[in-house]
Amino acid sequence: MALMDTTDDALARIDTTVAHPARRYNYWLGGKDHFAADRASGDAIAAAMPGVKLMALENRAFMGRAVRYLAEQGIRQFLDIGTGIPAPNNTHEVAQDVDPSTRVVYVDNDPIVLTHARALLTSAPGGTNAYIDADVREPASILSHPDLTATLDLSEPVGLLLVAVLHFVREDEHPQEIIDALTDALAPGSFVVASHATWEYLPEETIAKLTANNPDGRFQPRTGTRFAELLSKFDLVEPGITSVAYWHADDVPGPRPSAEDVACYGAVARIS
Repeated sequence: MALMDTTDDALARIDTTVAHPARRYNYWLGGKDHFAADRASGDAIAAAMPGVKLMALENRAFMGRAVRYLAEQGIRQFLDIGTGIPAPNNTHEVAQDVDPSTRVVYVDNDPIVLTHARALLTSAPGGTNAYIDADVREPASILSHPDLTATLDLSEPVGLLLVAVLHFVREDEHPQEIIDALTDALAPGSFVVASHATWEYLPEETIAKLTANNPDGRFQPRTGTRFAELLSKFDLVEPGITSVAYWHADDVPGPRPSAEDVACYGAVARIS
């Protein structure tokens, strides 16, 4: 398949001198697929915002709970954009635990994720997984990709995952148009799962340090109000927009961290 042909190209595209969000996130999660630039960037952000590693862990756990919730609602197709480097409890692992026949398409634009795509493509018997090397900012190229159309039936409900990816879409890149393009292609009864970092709980000195570590503005934190606006056309699943640490977390053992410490919103919404 195409994966074999693109692996060498992907390796050639990896720039180890520039931090990448997927590799930095892997570093915060305790993974091994990162380089010095990713660790330096991750450490600088963590120095300014000590809760960022906790945010990464809680965001990952939120994704798992949300995928399981959708699977239990009967969703058997998932489109996971901004997949990141494979880690325990990938989307297909959680969803196919509920129904092994579930089909999943992963999308990411980091070439190192492509080199690990075999792990993502290891489906349960009866299910199907695919991986697309593409960017959330180009939704048409995702929706028209032959691997998507061969794997998912967009006339049937789909679970769209935009987990920890929208905060890498700047306002001048029109995040609402991107969300609309993706969700307009999905059948009624589909769902969207999204999470988004925020700085609104942080003191000014922390924001100043984080801003200094974001010179190109690639990272775009948003308020809860703005996040809600991006999802306003959908029917929010209870409890609506809340901290990723709290969404359907009643059965999570141990005390929950504060919303201020996690600084990341999450939501699941139904597309009618």
